[in-house]
Amino acid sequence: SFGSIVSQLLGPGRGGMIPYVDAAPKMSYNPYNNNGSHLQGNPSWPGFTGYKHVPFALEGEVKSDLILNGIDLNRFNERRVLLETVKQNQSRFTAEGIDDFQDQAFQMLSSGRFAAAMDLEQEPQSVRDRYGKLQKTDPSFGGAPQSPQHLLLARRLVEAGVRCVSVAFGAWDWHANREGSIEYLSRKYLPVFDHSLAVFLQDLEERGLLEQTTVIVWGEFGRTPRINAKGGRDHWPGTQSVLLAGGGIQGGRVVGQTDRVGGVPLDRPVHVQEIFATLYQNLGINIATAQITDLSGRPRYLIDDDKQPIPELY
Repeated sequence: SFGSIVSQLLGPGRGGMIPYVDAAPKMSYNPYNNNGSHLQGNPSWPGFTGYKHVPFALEGEVKSDLILNGIDLNRFNERRVLLETVKQNQSRFTAEGIDDFQDQAFQMLSSGRFAAAMDLEQEPQSVRDRYGKLQKTDPSFGGAPQSPQHLLLARRLVEAGVRCVSVAFGAWDWHANREGSIEYLSRKYLPVFDHSLAVFLQDLEERGLLEQTTVIVWGEFGRTPRINAKGGRDHWPGTQSVLLAGGGIQGGRVVGQTDRVGGVPLDRPVHVQEIFATLYQNLGINIATAQITDLSGRPRYLIDDDKQPIPELY
């Protein structure tokens, strides 16, 4: 995944903060979850980077796990020394990345910065109200969340120094006409997302974070131009829309054009690697030289030679 590559190439975030966080709740349809597994559709599979670079996943109420309840730092450090002693006598056949996860956990517990960033109650009520109320997950669509507060959480994590934050904002898998019509579903779900995304971008700008933060809104594919027999739209890999903001990107730009029904590209088709090249460039990663190593030990470039950042965005 993109976040795993960023974690490997750039390391911890500012002040030793965790580099990659999945700020989505656990959903009932498992392929939606950024849990680092290799299940079909999982956007957080770390691939060649290894399990040490899976995202730190937030799957529910976690604040109590991030606080040293009744343990002072001296006692906490004594326990860490004891753990290191035990590990020296363990078998060498330990899972890859376990030590890194433990280091992250110790850093979080000893500093308290991550737990503080997670605590939305530290935000003024006016800011929380501005984003919108916490919505319940929708069981009709695999438990996909409609939660503006997760965007507020993403802003707090970025502000605290996390390099990459992923947020799920779902209920778009409209294969069938479940609640009246595509128009009805659009009017029900789109305004919540439209409002909270606009507030999120405004909030980043007001705090001086937008120029150094790239925001991307992207699904895994588009939807069929024609309504199917069930009154819904199926998967359509030929075309889709992607929104980019921040990170020096100029607003109001439209790159590429499809036919009237959004079925095929007509002018300036944008390749998926061009989008990733743009994201890497905004993070200061040189796509001409940056490499990761595959499982056979061979170095791999991130992007093909003929793909570059999208020049029309700057």
